[in-house]
Amino acid sequence: MIDISTYLNSYEFWPHLTEDEKIELSMNAVERTYPSGSTIFDSESECLGLVYVISGSLRTFMMSDEGREVTLFRLGKGECCILSASCVIKEISFESFIAAEEDTRLLIINAGTVMRIRQQNIYFRCFTYELATRRFSAAMKTMDNLLFLKIEGRLASFLLSEYERTGIKEIKMTHEQVAQYINSAREVVARTLKRFVQDGLVEVRRGVIILRDMEGLKNLI
Repeated sequence: MIDISTYLNSYEFWPHLTEDEKIELSMNAVERTYPSGSTIFDSESECLGLVYVISGSLRTFMMSDEGREVTLFRLGKGECCILSASCVIKEISFESFIAAEEDTRLLIINAGTVMRIRQQNIYFRCFTYELATRRFSAAMKTMDNLLFLKIEGRLASFLLSEYERTGIKEIKMTHEQVAQYINSAREVVARTLKRFVQDGLVEVRRGVIILRDMEGLKNLI
């Protein structure tokens, strides 16, 4: 049995679980490791349940019939996701995919257990709805940026969000990776970064983007 309290005790619902509920969650949790680039969840996968990132990172995206991907949001260490659990929350109705961005270790609590605890514990039920709402909000923000922001604003927004996420001004990513995250083409990202360099907003080295003018980037959003 996995002691999941190490991972979940910082969430507000945890103190409101009974000892039996904590034991049930622990007994029905597994740790799994996924190599970089592997698919964790897709439209043909069985319902996963609650996913918690122990280490590494995940990317959630949608895919068109032509194979074009639209990144919805990303998850890092210590974050949870329940969008892979449409069997638990029936209101989740759109198809999404989840892939490992790097070697990633996950804690997964199976869907049946999540469903049972949701039905009997109001605090856990509220947590799952709030979690789904936050992820949907992130997805909607992505779609809003894609539809209404010019490429300069989308790129600036992404660079600043990476800084907020990591606290580091050196963003170690290729143009191809950035293009994937902001739903654009590599050539477009390269041209836009070149303009950012000319304007003194960033410095670009091989595989690294260094933020130089935070206020200037904010003004583009």
